Amino acid sequence: MRQSTDGVIVLRVSVNGESRSAEVSPGVSLLTALREQFGLPGAKNACEQGECGSCTVYLDGDPVCSCLVAAAQAEGRQVRTVEGLAGAGGPAAQDAVQRAFLACGAVQCGFCTPGLVVAVHDLVHRTAENHSEDLDDATIREALAGNLCRCTGYEKIIEAVRQAAAEVRSEHRSQRPGQVAA
Repeated sequence: MRQSTDGVIVLRVSVNGESRSAEVSPGVSLLTALREQFGLPGAKNACEQGECGSCTVYLDGDPVCSCLVAAAQAEGRQVRTVEGLAGAGGPAAQDAVQRAFLACGAVQCGFCTPGLVVAVHDLVHRTAENHSEDLDDATIREALAGNLCRCTGYEKIIEAVRQAAAEVRSEHRSQRPGQVAA
C-alpha cells in the first residue's frame, strides 16, 4: 500500500476474485470503498456501527461488517461481496442461497438482504463442509443474530436457510468420493 503526499492511499485488494486497486482516503471504511470506488452497491450502508449486518462481506473467507473495517486493513486481502456469490451467467448461476431467498419469498424491501445472504451463505456452506446435518431453529437464529430485518418476522428467511442448506448439503455429498448423492 502506498500513501501519496496528500494522504491518499492506493489500496490493492482482490474483490470477488479480481485484483483491484483504488485511491482511498485514510480512515475510509471498506464498505465505502466497495460502494464508491469499486462500484459494488450490494453491501448496504445502514447503521455504520456493525449492529445491523446489512454491510456483511467476506474478508479472507470470514464474514465481517464492512462498515467496521478500514479499507486500508483490506490491503492485499481477499474480499467477496454478495455480487461475488453468483457465478457468471446471470440468474441461472445464482448461488443456492440466492435461489432459496427468491423461491421462499425471503426478500422484502431488500435493504438487509445482501448481508443476510452472505451470513446465510457462510452458515450453510460451513455446516455442509463440516458434514453437519439439519440446522435447527436455534442455530439458524444465532447465525442470523447480527442481521436485522425490519420488514419480516424472519420465518421466510429461516425457510430459505433450510432450503439452501438442503441444496448445499446435497451438492457436497455428490462431490465426496465414494458417496452416493442423496
